[in-house]
Amino acid sequence: MARLDTPLVLASGQRLPNRIAKAAMEEFLAVEGQLPGPGMVELYRRWAQGAAGLMITGHVMVDRRALADPSDVVLENGTPLKPFHEWARAAQSGDGRIWLQINHPGRVMTSDMPGPVRSASDVAVDVGRYSRLYPRPEPMTAEQIQDTVRRFASTARMAETAGFDGVQIHAAHGYLISQFLSPLTNRRQDRWGGNLDNRARLLLDIVAAVRAEVGERFAVGVKLNTADFQRGGFGADEAARVVAMLAELPVDLVELSGGSLESLATHGYAADGSTLAREAYFLDTAAAIIADSTVPIMLTGGIRRRSVAEDALARGTAVVGMATALAVDPGLPRRWLHGEDATAQVTLPRWRDKALAAAAAQATVRCRLAGLGRRDGAGRRAHPILALIAERLHRRSALRDYRRWLSGQQPAAPTE
Repeated sequence: MARLDTPLVLASGQRLPNRIAKAAMEEFLAVEGQLPGPGMVELYRRWAQGAAGLMITGHVMVDRRALADPSDVVLENGTPLKPFHEWARAAQSGDGRIWLQINHPGRVMTSDMPGPVRSASDVAVDVGRYSRLYPRPEPMTAEQIQDTVRRFASTARMAETAGFDGVQIHAAHGYLISQFLSPLTNRRQDRWGGNLDNRARLLLDIVAAVRAEVGERFAVGVKLNTADFQRGGFGADEAARVVAMLAELPVDLVELSGGSLESLATHGYAADGSTLAREAYFLDTAAAIIADSTVPIMLTGGIRRRSVAEDALARGTAVVGMATALAVDPGLPRRWLHGEDATAQVTLPRWRDKALAAAAAQATVRCRLAGLGRRDGAGRRAHPILALIAERLHRRSALRDYRRWLSGQQPAAPTE
């Protein structure tokens, strides 16, 4: 049985020094030009000293017209690479590897964002009374789908040039690739819709295109939902089949998570009525996938105790991922590797409005990340309501900056 300090050699030949990973979190730390700034660099330098064997960045968008938030970072043809090189170098100041998570939001764009909103089909986001914030998307044309594939590949190539050790393709949490995978949001009747082979085509084409653009020692991973946790959505049986498809390409590591904007499973809730554990949310759902997979599996979701991480490894998980716990205690991996039974104390708001509670929890984490990104000290714990207000004010300013920057750009750069 692997231990937390057991190295892992991936299919690409890349070696992870241990089995602990920092999973992706949206940092909201983009500066002018949608670039990673000093705060991002300092944040990852701090995490690098925490000794996680793998760090995966928050999502970086492959198309400047399609952002989930105006504070998102963009990497596409024409983007200056120096800030990304500084980001990668800071993250590599420890012993771990750094992968850039690359993503396209699809329909997860609010109505105040200036870019076109597109998805697999014209199915609007349904989050109850907050649904009005999200416009109905346009179904993507074949040409737009193919352009998106090329954009992922181009972004991966640029990430390699900037010095990152790999990329993780985001196919979970209800973003574009996840929208193609789910029968709830993919109602197409062409070669990208219908049966699972067709719904998985976008993901498989992106993985193949990325792999063809980067060197053989550059790692390629995928983040995939174990389930959407919505009735009639993408489920564990289909996830197992997609993992088997990915193993044939191959990929280096598949991270299993779950949920979406409509199902707050990443916060321990499930919209389909199923029960999620307080820690290692997705372990039970993922157990059969892990047992049958020929590709290493990384499991993320609520892990914050060493005993829970060790149990996940004992049940076949290759890498355990943590997100919020490492915002609370960036040094937690090193403490575990030194034998401490340290625990990250994560307190989530228990409000009646679960969507608002989830937003406040995320705002609290991002407030903490902003503090960790300052050279002068640790991140502070903000009250959820104050954090939520501060984030809304920050978003208003960031949206003005993003609109100004986007309007000053040339027409969207062609992909190669």
